[in-house]
Amino acid sequence: MQTLTNMLSLSPSVTANTHTLKPSNPNHLFLITSPSFTNRRHSVKPISAIINPSSFKNPQPPPQQQVYQPFRPPPEPLPSQYSTLDIAGRIDILANRLGLWYQYAPLITSLIREGFSPPTIEETTGITGVEQNRLIVATQVRDSLVQSNADPDLLYAFETSGAELLYEIRLLSTSQRVAAARFLVENNCDGKGGAELARAMKDFPSRRGDKGWESFDYTLPGDCLSFMYYRQGREHKNPSDQRSSALEQALRVAETEKARKVVLEELEGNEEEDKVEDGERVRVPVVRLRIGEVAEASSVVVLPVCGAEEKEVLEAPFECRSEGEFGVVVAEKGWARWVVLPWWEPVVGLIKGGVVVSFPDARVLPWKANRWYKEEAVLVVADRSKREVGADDGFYLVNGYGDDGGLKVERGLTLKEKGFTQSLGTVLLVVRPPKDENEDQLTDEDWE
Repeated sequence: MQTLTNMLSLSPSVTANTHTLKPSNPNHLFLITSPSFTNRRHSVKPISAIINPSSFKNPQPPPQQQVYQPFRPPPEPLPSQYSTLDIAGRIDILANRLGLWYQYAPLITSLIREGFSPPTIEETTGITGVEQNRLIVATQVRDSLVQSNADPDLLYAFETSGAELLYEIRLLSTSQRVAAARFLVENNCDGKGGAELARAMKDFPSRRGDKGWESFDYTLPGDCLSFMYYRQGREHKNPSDQRSSALEQALRVAETEKARKVVLEELEGNEEEDKVEDGERVRVPVVRLRIGEVAEASSVVVLPVCGAEEKEVLEAPFECRSEGEFGVVVAEKGWARWVVLPWWEPVVGLIKGGVVVSFPDARVLPWKANRWYKEEAVLVVADRSKREVGADDGFYLVNGYGDDGGLKVERGLTLKEKGFTQSLGTVLLVVRPPKDENEDQLTDEDWE
């Protein structure tokens, strides 16, 4: 009784203490056991409490909860023939593909607004999530062509099976889309061809300064695609089947006479390219890695990375290979630093002895400071299985001479004049870091 008296004498304001509950069974997360239920022998007596009226003077609204809302696409006008359909009717249209693809594609968006998820739509209609996205995006691309007053004959070419092609040119501007769509139709391109064309048109402005760039017309899709093939051809050694094939493709799709002339000169080998002042051919490509280029590459190579020290070059793993169906990279020993590069032509045959030396300063390369110079890091790919200083116009990784010493890259002729017959490896490729802004590339005259 003394306890009950004390409880009734409490202040009108009742304060409750909050305790952290740690249920032993996760399935009983919200199950709280009360003593009144566990012991039925004791009768439950109600406890009277006085409510403070002041608590109702200024009632505070409950805090607004942030409830997750699924994505709802913006409303799109449905074609008139579908505007009165209920949900079951829309599903039936999609399941049986009744109509043209760009007509029933808005039905997918309407179902999503009704709360359907892409997996649910796939289960009910048989249209996969990937195809749903392709249909919706391709319809938007087609609408942009209509708004641009594109030729009706051009639009008619995408009536029955144009979703895949129009989807590939989604990242282009409206004016580019019209030109690209016309090129795709005239050249009877498939989805892969559409993807290559869109990539070439998007990439073309960033290649300003590349050899032959000014000879191709940016406003013409064929010239953009031709320049991409032209650039790929020049990355292969001369002569080679890959080089000839790429240049032949470039010649076939080029639209201007100026572009054809440049490609034809490259194909016939008439132009004097990649030569230095003494007339020797440069055999080491210097490339600027594009952002995302590794992700776009169909094949890549993984190589160990060393600092600019001879000891690291000698200790780096000599062989790396891929094993199994998943192409798991296996090295002969552990190494801390690795780099992934596109499988460019210079490193195709590099099976054993490949190494990448990271230089913090580009001055280790023998190019002319008065013609081109940037204090930027470079990666030098070398083949340690070829250490002999052979070709005068080759480039080699060496150490231990000069005023400052240290690792550097030198021409074979220079090393022979200094009495060197062995090196740490033959240089195959020099990679410059990716840049957001457009920048002129290294020219032929920049090598010493």
